[in-house]
Amino acid sequence: MNNVFQKIVDTIVDAKGIDAASITPESSFKDLNVDSLDIAEMVMTLEDEFGITIELEEGVTTVQDLVNLIERIKG
Repeated sequence: MNNVFQKIVDTIVDAKGIDAASITPESSFKDLNVDSLDIAEMVMTLEDEFGITIELEEGVTTVQDLVNLIERIKG
Protein backbone atom coordinates (compact mmCIF):
# COMPACT_ATOMS: atom_id res chain seq x y z
CA MET A 1 0.00 0.00 0.00
CA ASN A 2 1.22 3.46 -0.90
CA ASN A 3 2.67 5.25 2.14
CA VAL A 4 1.23 8.63 1.09
CA PHE A 5 -2.24 7.13 0.55
CA GLN A 6 -2.11 5.36 3.93
CA LYS A 7 -1.05 8.54 5.74
CA ILE A 8 -3.91 10.49 4.13
CA VAL A 9 -6.36 7.74 5.13
CA ASP A 10 -5.02 7.79 8.70
CA THR A 11 -5.38 11.57 8.81
CA ILE A 12 -8.99 11.43 7.55
CA VAL A 13 -9.83 8.68 10.05
CA ASP A 14 -8.34 10.75 12.90
CA ALA A 15 -10.19 13.90 11.82
CA LYS A 16 -13.58 12.45 10.91
CA GLY A 17 -13.84 9.06 12.61
CA ILE A 18 -14.57 7.40 9.26
CA ASP A 19 -13.94 3.67 8.80
CA ALA A 20 -10.61 3.39 6.98
CA ALA A 21 -11.92 0.52 4.85
CA SER A 22 -14.49 2.87 3.29
CA ILE A 23 -11.81 5.25 1.97
CA THR A 24 -10.51 4.50 -1.52
CA PRO A 25 -8.26 6.50 -3.86
CA GLU A 26 -11.41 7.46 -5.78
CA SER A 27 -13.18 8.78 -2.66
CA SER A 28 -14.00 12.45 -2.99
CA PHE A 29 -13.53 14.70 0.00
CA LYS A 30 -17.13 15.83 -0.46
CA ASP A 31 -18.42 12.25 -0.22
CA LEU A 32 -16.34 11.77 2.94
CA ASN A 33 -17.82 14.96 4.44
CA VAL A 34 -14.35 16.49 4.59
CA ASP A 35 -14.80 20.27 4.36
CA SER A 36 -12.26 22.99 3.58
CA LEU A 37 -11.32 23.42 7.26
CA ASP A 38 -10.75 19.67 7.58
CA ILE A 39 -8.60 19.74 4.45
CA ALA A 40 -6.54 22.67 5.79
CA GLU A 41 -5.91 20.77 9.03
CA MET A 42 -5.04 17.62 7.09
CA VAL A 43 -2.61 19.53 4.89
CA MET A 44 -0.80 20.90 7.96
CA THR A 45 -0.51 17.40 9.40
CA LEU A 46 0.74 15.98 6.09
CA GLU A 47 3.24 18.82 5.66
CA ASP A 48 4.72 17.96 9.06
CA GLU A 49 4.69 14.25 8.29
CA PHE A 50 6.48 14.54 4.94
CA GLY A 51 8.55 17.69 5.58
CA ILE A 52 7.07 19.51 2.58
CA THR A 53 4.95 22.56 1.84
CA ILE A 54 1.67 21.75 0.11
CA GLU A 55 0.03 24.39 -2.06
CA LEU A 56 -3.44 23.01 -2.66
CA GLU A 57 -4.35 23.25 -6.29
CA GLU A 58 -7.71 23.68 -7.94
CA GLY A 59 -9.08 20.28 -8.85
CA VAL A 60 -7.79 18.37 -5.81
CA THR A 61 -11.12 16.73 -5.03
CA THR A 62 -10.28 13.08 -4.36
CA VAL A 63 -7.88 11.22 -2.11
CA GLN A 64 -5.89 10.17 -5.20
CA ASP A 65 -5.62 13.80 -6.35
CA LEU A 66 -3.99 14.64 -3.01
CA VAL A 67 -1.71 11.58 -3.21
CA ASN A 68 -0.58 12.67 -6.69
CA LEU A 69 0.05 16.25 -5.53
CA ILE A 70 2.12 15.16 -2.52
CA GLU A 71 4.14 12.67 -4.57
CA ARG A 72 4.85 15.37 -7.16
CA ILE A 73 6.02 17.79 -4.43
CA LYS A 74 8.16 15.12 -2.76
CA GLY A 75 9.80 14.40 -6.11
